[in-house]
Order: sequence, then structure tokens, then C-alpha cells
Amino acid sequence: MLVEIPHAGLELDAPTMNWLVAPTRSVARDADLYVGELYADAPSAGATVLRSNVSRFAVDLNRASDDFDGQTVEGGSTTDRPRGVVWRLTSEGLAVQRERLPREELERRLEHYWRPYHATLRALLERKRERFGHAILVCAHSMPTPKSRGLRSFVQNRLADVVPGTRGRTSAATRWIDEVDRAARDHGFAVEHDFPYRGGFSTGHYGRPDLNVHAIQVEVARRLYMHEETLVLEPAGVSRLQRFTTDLIERLVTSAR
Repeated sequence: MLVEIPHAGLELDAPTMNWLVAPTRSVARDADLYVGELYADAPSAGATVLRSNVSRFAVDLNRASDDFDGQTVEGGSTTDRPRGVVWRLTSEGLAVQRERLPREELERRLEHYWRPYHATLRALLERKRERFGHAILVCAHSMPTPKSRGLRSFVQNRLADVVPGTRGRTSAATRWIDEVDRAARDHGFAVEHDFPYRGGFSTGHYGRPDLNVHAIQVEVARRLYMHEETLVLEPAGVSRLQRFTTDLIERLVTSAR
């Protein structure tokens, strides 16, 4: 079992700060705040945890290294990609950087952050597969409450609490996907698969059931454990989700054995 947490970080190095114009509050609002705390007991439950401390405003570790457009980075594609491996716009539509990045700055960020992170992730998965015959990757994320009704995900007339993303059930074997579903429902959460999140780069890139590597993105609703405007934690919600994540990992480990 490996849990990766790519979006919880807030750190920005000095070269990145030279390009940043987004408000400090946006750095926190667009992070998966506190997701590390939700998986605090993951190691004792049987999982390795890989957590990044870097802000996605420096580099988004859940995007492909070539996922950027020409408005964001010099020489990029003509396709509009404002939130690729480098974010040009916050989730609220505010500018992240003061001007288009030169390729040299993108390359610096890839070399310092993106490549080491994915080299580590890849090595951990391969080591587990060699030792145990298979590896299971949980891509841990959080999701804001949608502001637009058109983006809302309804389950039994209410918003989904947990969204397992498996790219149409292709990134993991059915037994693991169903185990995530059962665990969430047993803890009283409303579940909806692949909507509005199907899984990002890590899920699609590393999820290879044919090679005995299974990846499932697990999105949990932020409203369950924090106040989304003040960004203040709600202890009762954190405890409930910690029980869920610990149980989820224990179930996956037990099933794998």
C-alpha cells in the first residue's frame, strides 16, 4: 500500500515567488489542506505515505510534465490549459503569475520538484510490486463544495462525500475499487464514482492492473472536516475521516493478503 499526497503543500521557493501575483490566501485555498492529517494513521495501518510540501502554484505534481499551454509557458501548446503542470489561474480565476514563464523556469521547477517526486513514487511502487507481487496506490485528495449547480455531484439528493476516481474503472482491478466503495459507505458517506474527478496524472499513469499496479484517486469533501471559508479544521470531522482512511487501508491490506 502506498498513499501519495501531492497537493497538501504550501511551500514556495524564492524563484517561484518572483513570478507569483496570486494572493497568499489563494495558495491555501487551492491546496488540499490537512489531507496529510486525514491519513495520519496510514503507516500504522500498513501503508507507506509519500507527501509533497511544495505548493501546486510552483508545480502541480498530479499533471504530466508537458501539460502546459503557450499562455502559461513559452513554447507551450495552443490548447488552453490554465491549470496544467504550472497554474496560470487560480480556481477562482485570479492570475497566479505576473507573466508567461520562460522555459528555463519551468525546467528548473521540473528538475527540482516534479522529477524527484515521480522518481520516488515510481521506485516505491516497483519495490512493493517486486516484494508482494502487486502494489496498490491511493492518490489522496480533497474536493471543494461546487459553487455551480451544474458541477454538483448528487448521490441520493445530496452532494457526494467521497469520490473514487479510476478513469472509468480502468486504473485498478474491480476488487480494489469495490473495497473503497464499501469502506466509504460503511462509514456513512455518500459515494459517486469518477464525477466530478476521474483521477489525475498519477492515477492514469501508474494505474496498470495488467502489470499488478492498481491506482485509485480518493477525493473527500472538504466540508466534512473544515470550514471552507475560514479554512479552520473541525476536529469531529477530522476524527471521522481518520477512522475512515485507517479502516480503508486496513481493508485493502487485509484483502491483498
